[in-house]
Amino acid sequence: MAANRQAALDEFRARYIAHRGLFDNEQDHPENTLPAFARAVEAGYGIELDVRLTKDGKLVVAHDTGLARLCDEDIAIRDLTLDELRAYHVLKSAQTIPLFSEVLDLIDGRVPLIVELKPEQDVAETCRLTDETLRSYAGTYCIECFDPRVLLWYRRHRPGVIRGQLAEDFAAGTATKSRLVNWALTAMAFNVATWPDFIAYNRAQANRFALRFWHAVLRCTLVAWTIKAQDELDAARRRFTVFIFDSFIPAGSPRS
Repeated sequence: MAANRQAALDEFRARYIAHRGLFDNEQDHPENTLPAFARAVEAGYGIELDVRLTKDGKLVVAHDTGLARLCDEDIAIRDLTLDELRAYHVLKSAQTIPLFSEVLDLIDGRVPLIVELKPEQDVAETCRLTDETLRSYAGTYCIECFDPRVLLWYRRHRPGVIRGQLAEDFAAGTATKSRLVNWALTAMAFNVATWPDFIAYNRAQANRFALRFWHAVLRCTLVAWTIKAQDELDAARRRFTVFIFDSFIPAGSPRS
């Protein structure tokens, strides 16, 4: 089964992956909106996106916990119903935050999809609804998360789904209020229980011991996030085989 999931990752190795779609936050196709995803599909890029829950349990595509950056409103998405959320426009564009199901209908299996789950206290419910939404989706997809509890849920309930551990060095204490948990996340210690198929790692920290150690142990695919210039992409090729990008158009082939 693990070998089959590694083989399925070939689709992600064959394309660059557009971070939150092929977006421009100064135009009418800002991040994680339907026009940004449509542009990525038209260009032949894979897509990385983020999903989280609204107050009424709807799965929407949005990175941030709240609307401060995107809509200049200091309110959490989890405190809004879908109808209330629809009243806000992303970065003064004509676009609103879409339902996950709307994005899947648009992509329609034409390019591979990396789905980052953004659970808050509702880990199991976010996993369950994400899985329920994706069960009828015919395209190639995988899931990833910083929270290893998500990977553990998938390993237990949906072991055939490709799962990835998002990680970086949390030594500065940016993940949780617990120094011990931050150390464990930095060391990816939970990999002993979740056994991810890939590790998606901060490309600027490619030489961290934890990344090299787990790559050797798991023999898994390494995904670089988030590449923002051609020189960063060229440097990332030394360790990674899947590349998530934004803010520029990559040159050459992902396999070069």
